[in-house]
This record gives sequence, structure tokens and C-alpha cells, in this order.
Amino acid sequence: MHRFAFSLSACLVAAALTVAAEPSHAQRIANQTPSGASYEARLAAYTRARNAYEAEASAYWTAISDKRRTRFAKRRKGEPIGLNDYVLTQPPVYTGPPRPKDPDAEPDPTRPPRAPIPVVADFLKAAADHYRFAPQRPASDLDFKRAYARAAKAAGLTREQIVRIYAFETGGNGTYDVQSGLTHPRPNARAISTAIGYNQLLTTNSVSLLAGYGDRFLHALRARDVADSKVAHLRRMIAFSRTVPNRWGEHGKLAKTRGGMGIHAAVLDRDFGPLLQVQKLVNSVKFAQMKGHSARLTAAELEMMNLTGDGNGIDLVTMPHSLRERVPTSNFFQRGGYERNGIARRTRTVAALYAEMNGIMDRLSQQPGAKALAAAF
Repeated sequence: MHRFAFSLSACLVAAALTVAAEPSHAQRIANQTPSGASYEARLAAYTRARNAYEAEASAYWTAISDKRRTRFAKRRKGEPIGLNDYVLTQPPVYTGPPRPKDPDAEPDPTRPPRAPIPVVADFLKAAADHYRFAPQRPASDLDFKRAYARAAKAAGLTREQIVRIYAFETGGNGTYDVQSGLTHPRPNARAISTAIGYNQLLTTNSVSLLAGYGDRFLHALRARDVADSKVAHLRRMIAFSRTVPNRWGEHGKLAKTRGGMGIHAAVLDRDFGPLLQVQKLVNSVKFAQMKGHSARLTAAELEMMNLTGDGNGIDLVTMPHSLRERVPTSNFFQRGGYERNGIARRTRTVAALYAEMNGIMDRLSQQPGAKALAAAF
């Protein structure tokens, strides 16, 4: 997950309703500002309110991290996990005044603009520059769907799993090259993450998958008599992905380089792309099995793992229904990921998150793209 809703759920952030919460006593006191106050007074009021909020938020998210570590330790030891192993209150919400604009402030020419999120054209250029590689595109999106369905079926995934996850991640009509934030054409649309494809792989996912499973991909491509030149390109990508320790954080750093961006172009290849995306889901299935969950994962359960990362996801999958009604969704995210995710904030509890996810999957599985993927399986 390492990816939270860099998919449909991320696209919903802008439209999501922020959960209302009663301000704490500290925030109420800090919010008091005289009517018609000067800029300095308004800035002081903002600073008081913001500091009060940050103190509450810091304590809350520290407790979330502490409880998570405790649960992970208990799971490793085979000990039962109960309600007391979760934070049961909702996160604090900032309710103070906005930061006032300094009327005398000059533009800061030294402040660099925020770097734009790379898009498909950037990944293609990086692949050409770094590996002399251009992905072999499918003749049509339906051809890619068929290849994806074949790979998923061979790996033991079900039609329900791949179709419902596709529907949730892409809105039910996403093409093989759709990028997060660009799933629905609209004026001034922009990418909101590097996530691409039917189950929205990030650049870090692509690097990590090649580093961990590159040899398996090579074997699969050779068995299908793929051109030697394509195999050679993949070998170079695998070699680059393994120039850092096999850790998610290191892969994230590598993904920001030109070589890492070039690897991400493989998601668009009609031979590479399905293998990469299917492997991401298979890894979650195997992780659940390794943790003792023998039942087949529902599409929503598999998406929970895809969405929040396997470590948090298995916690969500194995949680008894009696706990799901009471445990806040915040227990399964880092602060930044939670604050960016509209669905997690809006649903508030694990039970409501499952219900909303299944509702979205039910509805969007009726879209033409989802129906085409189901027919291709």
C-alpha cells in the first residue's frame, strides 16, 4: 500500500465530506479572536489554535502507532487481539481559523514550485532514455483485458476478485493506461499519483515487484516465446531494481529516479503489464494464507489489503464482525494517508468502510469496462 486510494478512492478525496468533530476545550479557547483584529492578532490566534490541534493530533497518532505495534507483536506470537488493542476514538479535526494572509508579504522567488506528478508520457520517455525500451501496446484495451484475465486465472484469482477490484480502482471503465486522477476526462484534470492500470500500481510497486519477482517474470515470458529483445529490456530493469536493498523505502527512493520511472512504463506493456498487476494481488493472497487465513478472500477483503498494505490489511480481514462496528478506520493508516483519504474519513468505522467499498463495487461492476473484463475471464 502502500498506496492508499491512488485509485477511485483517492479521486473521491476532493468530493468527500470531512467528518465533523467537536473541537476540544483547548481548541475552543485558542480559537477566540477579537472582531476586526489586526493581521498580527489573527496570526497569533491561528498559531494558538493550530498548536493546540497539533498537540492533540500528535498524541492521537502516536497512540495509533503504539497500538499497531502491539497488535503486530501479538500476531507474531499467536496471541488474540481484542478491542483494547485499538484506539476507539475518532481523530481530532482542526476547527480553528485559517492561516491569515500577510498583506505585506512579498512573493518568495527562492521557493521552488512543487514538482508535478509524472504522467504516462514521462514514464515512456524515461524508459526510452534509460533502457531504450518502448512498451508493446495492445491492439485494444479489450486485448489487454483478455491478457490480464488469463494471467489472473492462471494465478488462482477469481473473476469476482479482479472485476470488483478493477471497478473500485478505476470507476468501472478504466483503460489499461489510466492514471489516478485521470479516470474521468474533465477540464484541467491532473494526475494525483503515479498509480496506473487496472489495479493502480504505483512507481514504487513496479520497482518492488521487479526486484522481488523479476526472475519469475523472465521465466513466464520465455515460456511464451516473447521476443529476446523484450526479455533483454526486462533484465536491465530487474538489474536496476536490485541496486538497492530489498526494502519498500529504498524502492520508493529508486522509483523517483529516471531509471525507476522507466520501469513503471512496463505496466503498459501487453506482456509485462498483466504479470506485474496480477503479482501484486497474488502477494496479498499469499500473505493472508501465511498468516493463517485459509478462506478465499472476498474482493473487498483483497482490496483492503491492496489499499492499506498487507500488514494492515490482514488486520482488517481477520477482525471479528463484532469489533468492526466499533473500531475507527484511522487505526489502519498513517496520519497523512488517512487525511488524504475521503472514504476512510467519511466512513469512520471498519464496518462502514466495508459497506461502502462493497456498495461501490456493486454499482461500478455494472459499468461497460467491468462487464468487458468479466466477459474476458
